Amino acid sequence: MNPQTRDKLMGVSVATLSTALYKRGLRNQVIQDVRPVKRKGKNMVGPAFTLRYMPAREDRNTLAVFQNPDHPQRKAIEVCPVGSVLVMDSRKDARAASSGDILITRLMVRGGAGVVTDGGFRDSMVIGELDIPTYHSRPSSPTNLTLHEAIDLDVPIGCGDVAVFPGDVVVGDHKSLGKIWKIAVIGN
Repeated sequence: MNPQTRDKLMGVSVATLSTALYKRGLRNQVIQDVRPVKRKGKNMVGPAFTLRYMPAREDRNTLAVFQNPDHPQRKAIEVCPVGSVLVMDSRKDARAASSGDILITRLMVRGGAGVVTDGGFRDSMVIGELDIPTYHSRPSSPTNLTLHEAIDLDVPIGCGDVAVFPGDVVVGDHKSLGKIWKIAVIGN
């Protein structure tokens, strides 16, 4: 991402972005029903790196799979590019945990620009204290780890009823609780 573009988006309000997108005919750019876990005092800006969840099957999604370093949820944290926003399609279901504080801490240390899920986070109180912008639907139950299975990385997803493609620019306005904006990448 161009550093000058990133710097400009760090200071742009969601309202301004929505108007600019609307004037260009882009009307479905708002990831619905997500809000910051805790305000960070700065916008979240970065290209999207995506993770898709699907309904879990008990024979495939036991607790033992989380020990595998190649598990898609763990792998997403390890391969998400520095400066990118991890965007998770959690099927708009906050009952199951999209992630927890250990993985979000690891993403923060690796240089992630933020995290968005249309599901929930476990350990949300701890995640809120981390120095990384995080947006979710609501806190999830810490025991519901196996309702969804992480299945695909860096593929087109639907998050909060919005199509998000890898590399799309994602901007979360720190001033507007409840709004996340996905900006379409427009070629020259």
